[in-house]
Amino acid sequence: MKKSENILLLGLGGLGFYLTKRLSQEGHQVTVIEKDPLLIERGQRELDARLVEGDATDFRIWNKASASDNDYVVCVTNDDAVNLVAAMLAQQFNIEYKVVRNSTIDMWSGDAMLQQTHLGINHLIRPEELAAQEVVRLCKMRAGNVIVDVGDGQLQVIAIHVQRQSAFAHMVVADLAKKYDRFPFQIVGVTRDIQTIIPNGSFKLEPGDHLFVLINKENVKYLLEYVDYTERYKRNVLIVGGGLVGSRVAELLQDDYNVRLIENHEDKAENLSFKLRNTTVLLGDGADKETLMTAGLLKMDTIVASTTDNDTNILVTVLAKHLIKTHRPEFAEQERTIALIKREEYAMLAAALGTDFAVNDKTLAANEVMRYLRRGHVLSVQHLHGCEAEIVELLADEGAAITKQKIADFRGFEGDFLIGAIRRGEQWVIASGNMHIQPGERVISVCADNSLGDLQRLFLK
Repeated sequence: MKKSENILLLGLGGLGFYLTKRLSQEGHQVTVIEKDPLLIERGQRELDARLVEGDATDFRIWNKASASDNDYVVCVTNDDAVNLVAAMLAQQFNIEYKVVRNSTIDMWSGDAMLQQTHLGINHLIRPEELAAQEVVRLCKMRAGNVIVDVGDGQLQVIAIHVQRQSAFAHMVVADLAKKYDRFPFQIVGVTRDIQTIIPNGSFKLEPGDHLFVLINKENVKYLLEYVDYTERYKRNVLIVGGGLVGSRVAELLQDDYNVRLIENHEDKAENLSFKLRNTTVLLGDGADKETLMTAGLLKMDTIVASTTDNDTNILVTVLAKHLIKTHRPEFAEQERTIALIKREEYAMLAAALGTDFAVNDKTLAANEVMRYLRRGHVLSVQHLHGCEAEIVELLADEGAAITKQKIADFRGFEGDFLIGAIRRGEQWVIASGNMHIQPGERVISVCADNSLGDLQRLFLK
């Protein structure tokens, strides 16, 4: 997305507010249409954007917002019908690119009567589907070591928990790289309690830290030898909450996993029992310890809390952890918990309370929107689960600031981002301070959530 392009955004609810904040931080000109005066008032206090109060389906409000001056419209109100009507209005104002949030109106199946092309929609965002797919990915990962593929699949980011007896405990990052020099790797992120840290070479690792390590794929097995990793595949999953996300997770997993689902509404539980033929559906309160135990909690490898309530989901994962630690302590380190959350500030709270993974459909949807808007120099963006950081692939412009000196000579950005790897020829090379990024090279970086704009500017001419 070019700096000169303007964005019209519809809806200032959770996703809209989050997107507006991120786009504004990157220096883009955003105009927002929102009918709720309380959200407008909040936006005026906290956002750097032009706010227009009114109905997103009102032609007059679009004129007031100077809609035809925008290259993109992002329709993310909480009403799918409003978003679709807005997409049709956007065509009348000759807005070239249309991004639309839709959760309930089927436009994606092959036999759907209404397809996104009928309304000229360029990109369709389904937050609940994104969340379900992410939960499934987490369920399929090995032994709790988060694995994220980057750099054309040649690189991976591995999440490692530093145990008290770990070889990495009490080590300074720079010394760690020297001691374990059999192959190159880079620690690109650390979470400590509720804090996210982009470490420099002088940072000291402590027991309890969660590390995110960037490494070439063929060297992953050697890295995991250092952290006493034992491969173990997860096969038993308990899902609490049979809504759009929970039922979809069960649908995606049930053919390969032993899946049980707890739903507290009788009619919904009955319908799910017919829909999910290979899932055991149980009626009950998933936040109740007796219900969890009856559902076979102690035999489960992964517990997914996917109700519509943030507090309940975190409570379920904390309770599950406690029950397993109490009744089967030898299994406590192997079991994983995943909580669906609706507010980003709950992610770090969940991690601090012991939840292994917090999946936020709003963050996933926002990242999906941003990936579409950032076509060009920002080639891809992925969120690192459990911390407030992103993995970004960028392209260096001829004459960009990032090409004018060695990586180690850049000052003032410590703690905001770091360069992880550079594409040299046909291979990705783990970055070191004495490397010099050349124009046209692709670069993998990790940055704090609010620092992408500063990072991107270094790569632009």
